[in-house]
This record gives sequence, C-alpha cells and structure tokens, in this order.
Amino acid sequence: MDGVNVLTDPIWSERCSPVSFAGPRRHRPPGLRFEDLPPLDAVLVSHSHYDHLDLPTLRRLQTPRIYAPLGNAAILARGNVRNATDLDWWQSVRLTDRVTITLVPAQHFCNRAISDRDATLWGGFVISGPSGNAYFAGDTGWAGHFAKIAERFKPIRVAMLPIGAYLPRWFMRPVHVTPREAVDAHFALGARTSIAMHYGTFQLGDDGYEEPAHDLRAAAGARGNPPVLIVEHGIGVDVP
Repeated sequence: MDGVNVLTDPIWSERCSPVSFAGPRRHRPPGLRFEDLPPLDAVLVSHSHYDHLDLPTLRRLQTPRIYAPLGNAAILARGNVRNATDLDWWQSVRLTDRVTITLVPAQHFCNRAISDRDATLWGGFVISGPSGNAYFAGDTGWAGHFAKIAERFKPIRVAMLPIGAYLPRWFMRPVHVTPREAVDAHFALGARTSIAMHYGTFQLGDDGYEEPAHDLRAAAGARGNPPVLIVEHGIGVDVP
C-alpha cells in the first residue's frame, strides 16, 4: 500500500502454542511461503495470544519495525525479538512521509499464561496513506469501537474482519464476533470493501474450519450481499 509492505499477526509455525509438541495444529499451510515474502516495512501484532504473537516467526522475520499494543514489546524482548515498539489506543506513528499506522481499540482480552490475564493491551490497526485507510481488526467482539473507528477514519477503503472462533457463544460472545456481526461491522465502519480473516487455519472454537465462511455467506445474503469477500487461502486480491 502506497509503497510499503505491512504484515499482520504472522504465524508460520505448525502450532499456535507455547510449546512445539502440543496445542492447536495448523489445518492449512501458510498462504505464502516464508521464502517468498517481499521486503517488509513493518509488522503489526494485535495482541499476545499465541495465534497472533508467534515468537518463532517473529524471530525469523528480522523486520526493521514491529508495532504492538502496550506491554507486548516486553514479551517480544524476552523472546529475543528486540525491535518492537508499544502503542496505546489511538496512538499513531509514521512509517514513511506518506503512510501512518494507528493502534485502535478492540473488544478482547490477553494472556499467555494462567497468571497474566489482561497484563498487556490488545487492539487493531488502521494503516493510512494517499490510497485511503485500511483497517485490520485483530481479534474482537462486537462493541461500539467500530463506530468510533469509522468516525475518525472515514472513509475506510478496506476492513479486514475476523469471522472464526465464535462458538460456543456463551464463552466467545465478548471476544469474537460472529460472521453476522462481521457483516454488521462492515456497515458500522462504512467500509468500501471488507475481507474475512481468522478462520480455517487453526481449530480455536466449536465452529470448525468451514462453518465461518458458510455462515458469512448466509449473513451477507440476508443483508443484500455487500462487498464482504471470502478470499481463498493463498490468493491475492487488489482492493478497488
């Protein structure tokens, strides 16, 4: 976007877990081979959960800049990743003279062990440049932050919205939107285009690998089929 390459929540590991021999295992290979990554200008880490902050991958990247919510730079430093900068909600930094990133709120939680619940912050990011605003939601439940992000960054050219790990609802409701709520978020954000993410790779909820995409198609159909895209893994898309 506008001459920069930004990678979000990268994980090339086989498992999202504190150990390599147990925990949720990858159902699909990464959409891009690690060796085929272009030069990166920044990596954005939305929060500390193992499927989003993957130390083995971040150590391999050797990117010049990693940005994460408050407290996560210390986690990265303890993992021998020392090029990270913490941001607070609504704090912005410039990647170039044309492109800015801003950490924005999300409705979620954090922990990497039993004793560190909510010890660090979580969030999403907006990347802003001459081409427009791109919103990466990270993990989030439904809340008023979508409208607040729209107020500050309208128009949003593309929104990358999570649709997986929403069942069982009694447990997931506060922290993960359903596919129907992702469609609601598309409208609340006033996004020109939205792209579904966070599904089909790791088994993190009772909804399985295929149900999120199926439910998203149904939810979008019920709202007149807005431009909420399901992009096949490993396929690139140019957003108009």
